[in-house]
Amino acid sequence: MAREYKKGRLLLIGTTNLDLQRPVLWNIGAIAASGHPGALELFRRILLASAAIPGAFPPVMIDVKVAGRAYQEMHVDGGAASQVFLYPPALELDRSLREAGFQRERIAYIIRNARMDPEWASTERSLLRIASRSISTMIHFSGMNDVIRIFQTTRRDGVQFRLAYIGADFQQAHRKSFDPAYMRALFDYGYEQARHGYPWQLAPPGFSTTRAPTTR
Repeated sequence: MAREYKKGRLLLIGTTNLDLQRPVLWNIGAIAASGHPGALELFRRILLASAAIPGAFPPVMIDVKVAGRAYQEMHVDGGAASQVFLYPPALELDRSLREAGFQRERIAYIIRNARMDPEWASTERSLLRIASRSISTMIHFSGMNDVIRIFQTTRRDGVQFRLAYIGADFQQAHRKSFDPAYMRALFDYGYEQARHGYPWQLAPPGFSTTRAPTTR
């Protein structure tokens, strides 16, 4: 990881700081290349936190120092704050690069491991089931809004937008989380689409139906 970082490649991993209620992007290549004696432990804890789904897995405590005082921050899965990220909109990439004298073709490939269309389900009239369905609905639209924000940001900055997601044609039943049969079927679905040349979308659903040329 450190070697690739020194070549100019970036790997950013997102977590959510529950204490501050804000997303955190970690440049783990820089951490790996830092030479700090605690780098490997921090690297592992970031990976663990990024997969700590709230309510399903325990949060990860990360040690920090501020003004000489030691604290612990509570981090969970980055999806609690942002399910998909590219770069902060405040960066204004196009203006920043022009001012620095850099011009090049830029293409953002966004892969969302979820559907973009609503999934119908009959909700049982009980408090627990209604709460569960409400939470899953919020998560669904939170992810959609993340994609739309990225699309609007790339359009502003002159970055070409390419989107992949689980299409409405995938009909495998999803009975429970981490269902092996569902996961295998989803893998086969994605593999077949990529093998024949994936039809990248140029915009999120509802913005445009035009597709980019297929790629292999």
